[in-house]
Amino acid sequence: MDKKLNHFFIKSIVVLLFIHLGYFLYGYFKFGGIQSIDIYTEFYRFKFYDDVSISHFFISGLFLLFFLIFLLKNHTKQNYSFGNLLKIGGVLLLISFLSFSFFVSYSFGLNAKLKSELSETKLNKDKTLLNVLNPFLYNYTSYSSEKLFNPVNILYPKPYPVIEVVDSTLVSDQYFSVAYKYYSIDTLKVLTTDLNKVSAATNTILDSFGFGKKELLERIIKKNVIKDSTQIIYKGREVDPRYDGDICIFIENNSLYMPVKGIPIEKQQYDAAVKRYKLIYKYKQDSLVSNFQKLDTLLKKYKIETHIVPKKLVKDIYYYKDHNNELLNGINNNFDRKALEEKFTTLERLFYEPNYLHPSIIAFFFIVVLAAWFIGFLIYILVNYKRRTI
Repeated sequence: MDKKLNHFFIKSIVVLLFIHLGYFLYGYFKFGGIQSIDIYTEFYRFKFYDDVSISHFFISGLFLLFFLIFLLKNHTKQNYSFGNLLKIGGVLLLISFLSFSFFVSYSFGLNAKLKSELSETKLNKDKTLLNVLNPFLYNYTSYSSEKLFNPVNILYPKPYPVIEVVDSTLVSDQYFSVAYKYYSIDTLKVLTTDLNKVSAATNTILDSFGFGKKELLERIIKKNVIKDSTQIIYKGREVDPRYDGDICIFIENNSLYMPVKGIPIEKQQYDAAVKRYKLIYKYKQDSLVSNFQKLDTLLKKYKIETHIVPKKLVKDIYYYKDHNNELLNGINNNFDRKALEEKFTTLERLFYEPNYLHPSIIAFFFIVVLAAWFIGFLIYILVNYKRRTI
């Protein structure tokens, strides 16, 4: 390619980049803020009838029209080799793509404004707060759910977590007595050779844990062989969560409201359980009140309707903590749960599945780009060939 054609292509690309910058800024300043996000929010989908689509249509059309006119008028009559024609074709394909993708830059502008208002760090901080307070945020009817609130879900303090053992005894015809027992989940590491042989020395080692080899084998949950040792996960001492003074219904839930990306789920569950336990049993009530004040601020930040009064809610929590056997039939944690769920589900999608090119228009978009490129490149080759032969 000669210098004049190179300069023409560079100027054309610079003009396109300025137009892209304009659409980026338009998207940036048009974003309505995180308060306006709802379940239907998405980055821009070409809609054919709004200001972005209409302006896009005219700007793309005018640019390509004048680009082709100046290209044919000033940069033909050249005897290009096949290799140079391929280079020109590549540049024309790039220009065709840039000419039809202004709406993508508009989406980038929306995303940039979103990230300026709510960085991933701040979003993760909000998720962490919700994960810690999640067991306090259910509708009161959910507290009767044995799946959500169960001693098996307790992760902290020691000797939890526990395993549940159900014993059924036939009392009379078709009637059974069911007993639930809970055992701590403990770990023992011994040499595989010691475990496999019956000897006084081995029994002495196992007796130090409160029972002999036979009982240990009956209590084994799982065995993992690691080189010359065997790690035994077994049912340890029996515990009774229902009569444990350090356990209340709010500790019997390990669900996360919304996991933080990049951190193992199990670690998040455990960390949230530890902090939650300390807020209820170790720290003063003011600490729990402070966390619910942060929650109130969070809900207002996302424009979620809320009627939470931190001090009243904490009073309810301490009441049900001290009356563990009483049915939880009312707790002052009223807020728009559905709106909050939709908000965070949408934010999760916008952060991690942005879809700047919406799946519904990908095929159409690339067909238009390739068609425009093919027609323009074909016209350039024909006109260039014709003018060289005259």
